[in-house]
Amino acid sequence: MPCIDISISQQNCRVLERDQCLFEAKISTAKNGPGELKDSGCTPRGLHVIRACIGTGQPENTVFVARRPTSEYYNQNLAKLFPDRDWILTRILWLSGLEVGHNRLGNVDTMQRYIYIHGCPDDLPMGEALSHGCIRMHNKDLLALFDLVNPGTKVMIHE
Repeated sequence: MPCIDISISQQNCRVLERDQCLFEAKISTAKNGPGELKDSGCTPRGLHVIRACIGTGQPENTVFVARRPTSEYYNQNLAKLFPDRDWILTRILWLSGLEVGHNRLGNVDTMQRYIYIHGCPDDLPMGEALSHGCIRMHNKDLLALFDLVNPGTKVMIHE
């Protein structure tokens, strides 16, 4: 089974399997930097697992709220109507921490913090830490990643 390697310092995501890189893309992690605390707006570090893959079959740019498609599709008109919205688009890979006390349970629980790897507007920059805690990707990159993983895929997030 492949695993996902996320580097906060390099703003990069790779899928590795048996010493081979199957996929690589630029990402955007938290503007507030790395950290595990609830309500910190930080990207949690450590070993995680994909708990759920959400959005199979939805069109590119489908808008999600609370992990559900809204029947909206992201476009510039919608962006103008909601200029401050943190767009979650196309697919969601919902992460769950595996390290009790570090990123699982209590006030550091990644899943309870609703930390995802998710799509975002394609005009947002990648390679810069600008998210609210999640790991953002351009939609085409996320679609490629989504096809390589399943629930249970391990995800290592490190500086």
